[in-house]
Amino acid sequence: MTAGTVVLLRHGQTDYNVAMRLQGQTDIPLNETGRAQAAEAASVVAGLSPTAIVASDLSRAADTAAAVADLLELPVTTDPRLRERDFGEWEGLHGDVIAERWPDDYALWRGGGHPESVGAERRGEVGVRFAAGVADAASALSSDDTLLVVAHGACIAAGITAMLGLDADDWGGISGLGNCHWSVLTATEREPGWRLGAHNVGA
Repeated sequence: MTAGTVVLLRHGQTDYNVAMRLQGQTDIPLNETGRAQAAEAASVVAGLSPTAIVASDLSRAADTAAAVADLLELPVTTDPRLRERDFGEWEGLHGDVIAERWPDDYALWRGGGHPESVGAERRGEVGVRFAAGVADAASALSSDDTLLVVAHGACIAAGITAMLGLDADDWGGISGLGNCHWSVLTATEREPGWRLGAHNVGA
C-alpha cells in the first residue's frame, strides 16, 4: 500500500539563497520573501488536497510545510532523511570562494563528479535516503491519498532520480527546483513504481 500521489515541495527563500551560498544541512531560516513565498505556494498546494505532510527537520522546510498545514489543519511530521545534501567544508560558502580554494574539486563538481576531499555527501546517497523517507511516509497511506513532502532543491532532485529507479551519481537529468516550486509523482504498478507527472511547478 502506498499513497497514489506524492508532491515534493522545495522550501521558500533564505538569505543564503539570495547570497548564493551553499546551505546544505546548515539550518538557515526563511527570510521575509521566503515566508511570503510559502504563504503563496500554500494556497495552491492545499488545492492538491494532501492528506499527510512530512518535512525535513531543517527549519526552512518545516516552516514552509507549516504554511500548508495551517490551511488544511494537518500535522507535520519531520524526518531527517529529507534533509538537504551535506556539502561538508563547502557549506556557507559562495561558489567563487569554493572555486578559488578548491579549483580541482570545484571543476569536478560542476562537471557532475563528486568532490571526495571536502566531506560532501554523494548524490546517490542523498537520493537513496530521501527516497526511503518518502517511501516510509507513503506506505502508511492508501492509493486515494496524496502525500506532501517539503524539503530542499538538491535532495529532491536526487530523490526523484532514485524514485525513478536511477542512480543520481550516474544520472543528473533532473534539474533542481526554484524556491517554493514543486514536483508531482504518481504511483504505478510498473517498475520502478513511480512516474514523474510534473516538475518545477510554481504558484
